[in-house]
Amino acid sequence: MAKNRNRNNQKKEVTQDEQLLATPKQDEFTRTDTWRVFRIMGEFVEGFDDLATITRGVSVFGSARTPPDDLQYKAAQETAALLVQAGFAVITGGGPGIMEAANRGAMEAGGTSIGCNIELPFEQKPNAYQTRSLTFKYFFVRKTMFVKYSTAFIIFPGGYGTLDELFESLTLIQTSKIKNFPVVLFGTDYWSGMIKWIKDVMYKEGKVSDTDLQLLHMTDSPAEAVEIVVRSQDSLRKLDKIVSSEY
Repeated sequence: MAKNRNRNNQKKEVTQDEQLLATPKQDEFTRTDTWRVFRIMGEFVEGFDDLATITRGVSVFGSARTPPDDLQYKAAQETAALLVQAGFAVITGGGPGIMEAANRGAMEAGGTSIGCNIELPFEQKPNAYQTRSLTFKYFFVRKTMFVKYSTAFIIFPGGYGTLDELFESLTLIQTSKIKNFPVVLFGTDYWSGMIKWIKDVMYKEGKVSDTDLQLLHMTDSPAEAVEIVVRSQDSLRKLDKIVSSEY
């Protein structure tokens, strides 16, 4: 009980995201939100500058709560190492769990291991397996970096944050805001229930199409996950050659 009381009495740090998204008080916007635009712009500039050389990145997402002795941790580590061997840089949210596993696999394989960390009310420390580490105050700036510098997403089991990244990527692909890149769900036991609901409810009610269903790939194999990414890049290169020859 005492521990709970102490935890509840801790002063909660107010993040930049929270300040930005809070409903402004009367006339407050003239002193705060307008000027906050420059801080947001600065984060975009810094992120673009730091990641400008990344042309073959793959973002790996998953739960921060996955311990190192978990099979999913081992699979993420192996997947990242295979991505490096195939010539890709690995991008994660920079924290613990699956993020740490992917950064660790990439670094130990001698590749580029990028962490895009986020400031949270209760500090999320960057993991120790990053060759390039960035820290963002705003979620939407950080999410832009994941999409802009990735040629694929590999999604391991996770919670709300993982689902957020998953469905935002699908929405951007569906609406042709970004190129159709692979979205790979790793772990059939974890994701099959969601896929069944999408097919049995969303699809049957006409909320998604056949094409939308084809945006998702599901596997339990690190090698297959990487192969899906490699095949996609090969297809894009062939398409680019065809388009270039037409002009």
